[in-house]
Amino acid sequence: MSQKPAILITGADLAAPAVELLKDFELIYAGKSPQPEEVLALCKKHNPLAILLRYGKVTAEMMDAAPALKVISKHGSGTDTIDKEAATRTGIKVVAAAGANAAAVAEHALASLLACAKSTVHLNERMHSGHWDKATFKTLELNGKTLGLIGLGAIGLRFAKMCNAIGLRVIGFDPYAKNLPDYIQEVDLKTIWQQSDAISLHCPLTTENKDLLNKNTLSLCKDGVIIVNTARGGLINEADLLNAIQSNKVSMAALDSFAAEPMIAGHAFQGNKRIILSPHIGGVTSDAYINMGVGAAKNILSVLLPVATSI
Repeated sequence: MSQKPAILITGADLAAPAVELLKDFELIYAGKSPQPEEVLALCKKHNPLAILLRYGKVTAEMMDAAPALKVISKHGSGTDTIDKEAATRTGIKVVAAAGANAAAVAEHALASLLACAKSTVHLNERMHSGHWDKATFKTLELNGKTLGLIGLGAIGLRFAKMCNAIGLRVIGFDPYAKNLPDYIQEVDLKTIWQQSDAISLHCPLTTENKDLLNKNTLSLCKDGVIIVNTARGGLINEADLLNAIQSNKVSMAALDSFAAEPMIAGHAFQGNKRIILSPHIGGVTSDAYINMGVGAAKNILSVLLPVATSI
């Protein structure tokens, strides 16, 4: 058995530069799709100093099973899959690789918005079926339209810059944002709902904003609004969104995250041609994989280095 202190990685791999940063530790990999009971067993067996969270959740039970645990580092920006209350109670630090995947997710959000406005998925399917719809079909021009952003962190700001460049008026809501660029008009949530031709979500999921997009907020929106979500599925009440699409309140939705993941066969969104689906892959690029791994590793070292050097 290795004499090095352990770090548990809830995934099957880690970018080589991140592995190099953590070379003084024994890296324990939980596998491609780690189940809670498997992660719990590894916590009990290896008593890691750190958990580098790629997939799944970190629960209070897992923290209790690893008394040496000092830090939980997210391979990405969202920490809603970590029981932060339990971490606070036990003195475990929770850190995230904020901004490491900002370019990747912002690009995916732009692709999703354009796919909705330009009907690229639908028209591609029609063309492959032998149809030529030029005389009977019109797409949406985004130039001059209003985009409402909820969340103006690294991803939201990058997406806003892209959208401003193609002629969209950008309005945004984020109670924590400061010193916004002049191409983003800061507004309240009610204004987002009422004025936006398209709404894109870029905020973390909290107990306060769960089901932020619901039948009440959707009722305030323009008819035919486009919804894009590359953040967290829990921000949207899925049944309410489906009803809004069926009633034409929402013209199109592009979703990269869902209330329960992975999505299982038979989900109500599947087969609906006005909902574009992707498997929470917005931040999954070769560059983001490296950036998130390195960011997560550096965050671990910033907490563990004094501990590690004393062992």
